[in-house]
Amino acid sequence: MTQPFKLSLLATALLAAGLTLPAFAQSNDEILKELRALKSRVEQLEEQLKAEQAKPKVEAAEFNRIAVKTEAIEDAIEAQGLKQFKFSGGMDPTFIANRAQKTSSFQFLNNFQNGEAYAYDNSYFGMAWFDMQKEMDGGTRWRLTLAPHKSTISGYNLGSIVHEASVSIPMDGLQKRLIAGAIPDWSGYEYLLPNAQKFITHNLLFDFTAPTYYVGVGGEITDGKWIYKGVLGNVNANRYGSNIRTPLLSYRVDYAKGEFNGFGFAGQHGKIGNAVAGGTSTLHALEVDGYFIRGPLTLQGQVAYGQQKSAAFNGGNSRWWGLSGLAAYKVTPRFELAARADYINNSKNGGGTYNVFFNGACAAARNEDGTLGSELDQPCADGVNGFGPGMTFVTDANGENGQWEVGDPNKGSNRYALSLGMSYLLNQFTTIKAEYRYDASNNRVFQYVGDGSYKKNNHIFGVSTVITF
Repeated sequence: MTQPFKLSLLATALLAAGLTLPAFAQSNDEILKELRALKSRVEQLEEQLKAEQAKPKVEAAEFNRIAVKTEAIEDAIEAQGLKQFKFSGGMDPTFIANRAQKTSSFQFLNNFQNGEAYAYDNSYFGMAWFDMQKEMDGGTRWRLTLAPHKSTISGYNLGSIVHEASVSIPMDGLQKRLIAGAIPDWSGYEYLLPNAQKFITHNLLFDFTAPTYYVGVGGEITDGKWIYKGVLGNVNANRYGSNIRTPLLSYRVDYAKGEFNGFGFAGQHGKIGNAVAGGTSTLHALEVDGYFIRGPLTLQGQVAYGQQKSAAFNGGNSRWWGLSGLAAYKVTPRFELAARADYINNSKNGGGTYNVFFNGACAAARNEDGTLGSELDQPCADGVNGFGPGMTFVTDANGENGQWEVGDPNKGSNRYALSLGMSYLLNQFTTIKAEYRYDASNNRVFQYVGDGSYKKNNHIFGVSTVITF
């Protein structure tokens, strides 16, 4: 620091001190004390100035170099189409033990083909997925989600790895959009991918009373707290055959009442595949769901109703209604406990929904003398999922030739399920889940493969590790 600057600081300090001097004269000792204090303060100011001068300064040339490099990176990202591009994905290796089916196995990347079938113990878990989303200038959104096994489409277009391929195009501002492509079903309070699930398995309404995906075109409107969306197209099919000409209408409305709660409802009306009679028949389905999520507490619920023409076990119209409720509580920020209860009333005309597939033949027809025929030609209930008429063990007059046969083909089974689960957030990318599930029916409809018998209940247990990025 230069001498003139030192003198200037000292003069300023003396002037400030002089302004505070009392009207009477001070002693020499008092003046010396004040001078020493002022000198100490000047030294502090000198040290602060030296520290400021010692800090490194970015030269103008270096600043320009950094600016040019940043602009080049931004240009490269845009030229490669990566601007507003989001990548995410995950996997969930899962272990499931099913008492009735005598299975105790890890499930991972097993598809719905080559002997595998969709069931509540083989639903959308044990999968891997990769999600790509892109928002373009002007607000158009593009999404492609791939799942090598167990994609929404894989059970209907066998082997497909496409889970979702959709586009959302603004039509009149960003709040009104045209949507099109292959879109997963939006019914109910549960989501399909494992990272959005409290439990490993899904509730009964998700598995057996809701569509899986749509292929078509529709619209979406956001109006404050309301969101309206609908699509007209195929359901559970990428292409309809020549004998199917009527697309299905599916819609959903959501309302966010406040920060913590809201509700929604969805419906489907139109033609859909008929698993009993073949071809298609008319479906009408409705559901209402709601949620309350605040702090550690989560409450969710759903009510559903549906009917399909000529799709019941006995060839009549199938009809069902059901309930599902979930409660979860975070004991700690990482550890959560959950419970879920489900019910489906499905007794009309022997039971059945459009997601239930009865065995083509499981028992031999009897001859007039009560002996068994040589061919298995009697349809039976869905012994894995517990739908259809109850089974009964029948013998001939001599107590021989016993086999399990349909009791009353006009009376289906009502289904119950209770799930108890826990999850632990190991780190921000990994969640460990465990679940015990009890399934029951008012009829003997669960087949125990060990001895071929039918019982009214079943137990499964599962553990999974969900890893996301």
